Parts: sequence; C-alpha cells; structure tokens
Amino acid sequence: MTKEISDAQLLQLGDVVARHLGLHFPKERWLDLQRGVCGAAQECGCQHDLDRYVQELSSPALTQRQLGVLASRLTVGETYFFREKRSLEVFERDIVPELIREGAGLGRAIRVWSAGCATGEEPYSVAIMLSKLMAGLKKWNVEILATDLNSKSLQKASEGIYGEWSFRGVPAGVRSEYFEQVGEDRWAIAPAIKRMVNFAQLNLMDDAYPFVSTCPNGLDVIFCRNVLMYLTPEGMKKVVRQLHRSLATDGWLIVSPAETSRELFSEFATVSFGDVTWYRKSATRLPTTLALPVYAASRLSVQPPERIVEALEPTRTLSLHTSQDDSRGEALSQNTALPAGSYGQALALYEQGLYEEVERVIRALLSDDGNHASALLLLARAYANQGKLTAALVLCDQAIAADKMAARAHYLRATILQEQGSLPEALLAFKQTVYAEPEFMLGHFALGSLALKQRRLKESEKHFANALSLLARYEPEDIVPESEGLSAGRLREMIAPPGPGTAATQTGRSHIRVPQQVAKLERSRR
Repeated sequence: MTKEISDAQLLQLGDVVARHLGLHFPKERWLDLQRGVCGAAQECGCQHDLDRYVQELSSPALTQRQLGVLASRLTVGETYFFREKRSLEVFERDIVPELIREGAGLGRAIRVWSAGCATGEEPYSVAIMLSKLMAGLKKWNVEILATDLNSKSLQKASEGIYGEWSFRGVPAGVRSEYFEQVGEDRWAIAPAIKRMVNFAQLNLMDDAYPFVSTCPNGLDVIFCRNVLMYLTPEGMKKVVRQLHRSLATDGWLIVSPAETSRELFSEFATVSFGDVTWYRKSATRLPTTLALPVYAASRLSVQPPERIVEALEPTRTLSLHTSQDDSRGEALSQNTALPAGSYGQALALYEQGLYEEVERVIRALLSDDGNHASALLLLARAYANQGKLTAALVLCDQAIAADKMAARAHYLRATILQEQGSLPEALLAFKQTVYAEPEFMLGHFALGSLALKQRRLKESEKHFANALSLLARYEPEDIVPESEGLSAGRLREMIAPPGPGTAATQTGRSHIRVPQQVAKLERSRR
C-alpha cells in the first residue's frame, strides 16, 4: 500500500515538480503525484524514510539523478505508431513536398524534432514516412531528433523493439516492410530507419536547448503532441516561446487537437487543413488564404482540404490549464479553439477537470444527436468524478442502449455499482464488460478482485490469469487503456493471486490495490 503523504507535503512537491519539470499537478491529481513520489523513493532506496526523501526533493541541492528518477515516475506516456493519423496525412501530403521543393537549392536537408517522444513510436513513424517520400531523391540529408524527459522511455526508444500494442492502427504492410520479428510478439525497427533518428534526454523547461545551436537556420518541423497539456500555464508559455525560437522561418509546429489555442500560439500563424490545425512561424504577416502547391498525391482516398491561414489577431481562446478560482469555467466557456459543441472540445475540458463545462458542451452535442454513445459515456465519467453516481448510472444505461456492445460503458457502470455496495449488480455488469469485449483487461481484473474478496479463490485465479495473459501483450511502461494512467508493469505487480496458506487466503483479503478509476470515485464522494 502506498504510504500517505500529507497535503502540505503534496502542495510543496507540486511546486517542486512545476518549478523543475513544468508538470502540472493540481489537487485533483495529487494521488498520481503521491504514487510517483513513492515509486521514486523506492527506486532511490528511501522507501522506509519517505519524509526524508520529500525533504531532499524540496532541497535547493536537488541532483540531476534525483530529478531524472522523479521524472521517470511522473511522465509515463502512452503512444503507438502513426498516432493521430490526420496530422501525419497532412505532413505526408502537404508539408514534406513543400520542404523538398523549397530545399532543393538550399542545402537539401530536412530537420525534424519530436519533442516528448516517449518510447520512440512517433519519430520512427516520421522516419518511415520520410524514407518512402524521399526514396528517389539523391544527396538529401534527413535529420530527426527525438527527445524526452524520461530516461527509461528513451532507453526503450533507442533499442527500437516493440510489442503488439504499439502497432494498433498501423497501415497494412508497414510492419512487414520496416520491422523484423525478434521474438514472440516482438518486432525490431529496421536498421536503416533506426539510423535516421537520434535520441537525447531533454527537459523542455531548460533555459536553452543545446542542439538548436547546431541548426543555425532552425528546424523545419517540430512535433510536440500531447506534451503541453501536462504543463503548468507558465511552463506552457515558456516552452512555446522556446519552440518558436527553435524553428526556421516558415517552419511548422504540430500539436495535438486538444492543445490548439490561438492565445498560447499567438506568435504563430494558424493554418487550418480542414479538421487539422497547425502553427507556422513567419517573419511577416501571412495573407488570409494561403494556397501552396502540392507535389505528392495523397496516399489516401481523401480530397485535400482547403488550407486557410488566420490573421495574427489577438483572440481569446481555451486555456489548457486554469486557476483555482470559481470563475475559471466561465472564462473558458466563451472561448475555445476547438469547434464549439464538438466532442473533441468536451474531451479537452474533461482532461482539465472542468466537468461543468463538459456538461454544457455535451448537452449541446446531444441536442443534435441524442444517441452519441461516446458523448454519453464522457458525461457519465464527468458526473462520476463529481460524485453524482446516480446520474452517472443513468447516462451509462443510455450509452449502452446506444451501443449495446460498449464495454467501457459497462465497465464504468460496474465500477459505480461496486462503489455503491451493489456487488451482485456490479458482478453482472463486469461480466457484461468482458462479454462485450473479451480482451478488455480491466474487466477480468475487476472480476478477479471481486471473486477474491468473496473468497472464491479458484474463480479469482482464473480471472487474474486471463488478465495477466492480456497484460503479456504490453511492455511494462505501456499504459493500459481505461486504467487512468496505470502502466502494465504496475498492474502486473498489483495482480498477485495468493497461494494456499498465505495471509491473504486466510483472511479473504488481498493486497491488490483499487484501480484509479475507483479511487477517483471514492475521493469524489468524500
């Protein structure tokens, strides 16, 4: 069981993490912060003197090793090859041909940076695309730099060996052409692709990025997706300024759809490719409409959307992090960079904990489509996290009615019923979860936990065996879907079915910890 850290210490640690790493841990995420700090303490051999370890982290003499260990515990990200396909389609169809055309007489080089590369799937995806697009071009130099704060993630990235989960959604033929199987459900990136990427550890909160000095003309493209949303407001502004300085004139910055913000990226020109928004550094004010020639046909059966460049006028928009005062939702509700009333907007608000705003957006969305299962489920999650469990159950039922095989709706419904003490109904709902999706790992985990609690040991062992079999497809650092950030390695540690004669068997109790979704429900009721 994770040792408790006092609220005062967590507040202090949140400041330390924000100052050194730029990471945002408001009170709603203190459980994550505590778990990460306790894991770091154990790795540093301080698990038996947690108070001393907390004091060391608050010391001005904090070492780089201590900072690195802490960072590795707080920044375990989920990623996979060719994630956010629409952005990569735009990169392949529009951006790379333009870079080739403009660079034909300027040194024949393309320089790409993947900032926050996690375990390397993003930069390797970019390398694969560039190797295809530039296969017939001679004497071109492609430089792909990939950086991350987490040294453990970088180690895996440098090894270039991946499990099945990293390939979900990968285009047909990519694995056979660019990877070599090196074991059961294990594939290594092709050496030619691997050589295209250089990995390095970098804290985006540093005052200077050393590698930028080696590119005096700046970088052509920076991918910084699903990184900024985890930073403090001050951290985001600092990093965006640094990214802007790192780009070449007319260079491109790519962020995730949930991170788009005119206010945050006010130094850039905002370029719309239909449903994808990118940012471009420009020395001069760009015209309202920009039409650049396309030199490579799309490899998809999609018509290229018109590209619109918005004037650089100050515009109020969605702030990715907010203050603690009660007025934060009102200010945000009026200005969002995502389409008003869209599911993406609701999801971005949910990730910030702005549940009242989530309800407003989803209610508007449901007025047009009352059977939008994903929207119903997201609103159910928002209600559950506020302790409105009865209302959340109603929405779960509506989501299930809209999509009877919606395993995640069954799972949330089961979790709420379990929290309310309705164990027979919860048991049935968990069974419905794995029936709807047999490979839904957390459903098997929950069934095993319930069976163990009721001292049905053989049944619990069967469910835990199913869960472990599904977890075998993941790397230890991989985040398990719907687990609210738990890695496969952590879940393997949590699933420890007791054998005969152990204390857990004798008492009918287990040391298995409750998943964070349940913990969040428990906190919301207190």
